[in-house]
Amino acid sequence: MRGLRKYLTPFAPDQSGAVSVLYELGGIVVVCDAGGCTGNICGFDEPRWHTTRSAVFSAGLRDMDAILGRDDKLVAELADAAHKIDANFAAVVGTPVPSVIGTDYRALRRMAERKCELPVLTVDTTGMELYDVGASKAYVELFDRLATERMDVEQGRIGYLGANPLDMSCIPPLEMSLSFDDVLRASAAQKNVVMAPSGLSAAKLLQRRFGTPYSFATLDDLQRASLAQALPPVEGKRVLVVDQQVAAAALREELLSHGASEVVCATWFMQVDELTQEGDVHLREEDDFEELVYGGAFDVLVGDPTLWRIASRFEGLTVDVPQFPVSGRMGE
Repeated sequence: MRGLRKYLTPFAPDQSGAVSVLYELGGIVVVCDAGGCTGNICGFDEPRWHTTRSAVFSAGLRDMDAILGRDDKLVAELADAAHKIDANFAAVVGTPVPSVIGTDYRALRRMAERKCELPVLTVDTTGMELYDVGASKAYVELFDRLATERMDVEQGRIGYLGANPLDMSCIPPLEMSLSFDDVLRASAAQKNVVMAPSGLSAAKLLQRRFGTPYSFATLDDLQRASLAQALPPVEGKRVLVVDQQVAAAALREELLSHGASEVVCATWFMQVDELTQEGDVHLREEDDFEELVYGGAFDVLVGDPTLWRIASRFEGLTVDVPQFPVSGRMGE
């Protein structure tokens, strides 16, 4: 049944993905809502909230603020925060409220930059898409607005795009974490590594602007090389891998090199043409996953353990790989 969830909770929405990208960059992030969306982001969708400080605020919109579109009030409050916080930039992240009233983000940005004396980013998330769509929009806005200076290429300098906790399902190690300096110096990268589909649009933007080549992450890049070693023998077996698409595709290559007869990749989130092979599946409903498992004659399932409850009659082997946007569980 369309939309029926018996086992899975709602996935993180697009505004959560946008905030995840901006979280550690030293900016003032304003979620344009009445408080509920920000509460969900900080309470459920952002695993760093309880351990790492970040200037994430709710716009605190009241009914009449939303109805009348009082952008001047939002700009005044943002300017006040900018004068009190030493920030690299300010960002306004959309929710269903500005989506419904048709907020003009370009005009809002111009108004805010005049008052704040900071670069202002606007991410037109709507709350109607999933986290990776919002993350993709935030990456593009960051690099489009701030990575404007062409610098000499530094040999060995690698940019990692898509390495945020929601995509990685773990807290990325320091060498992968995106810093504000990485954004400003993006043109100095020798190449970019796309860690998840959410980073692909930004990688293409940087390739067009500066000629920076990109490639998709391998298991070593994803810090998951040990996963392939921990898997059971797969020679001659059919395997289903459910993960964000870059991680799933990297694991597919490893499994095929170990003799798997076929590996099908499925995802609940973004699919990109470059990684999609015949037979790969984009999941939308719990019924989709159930039909895929029971109709695919698979010997091994690899994915978040929450999924096994949907296909409880599966008699093959299951391998647990937590996926934070699916279950709220972090991997190792």
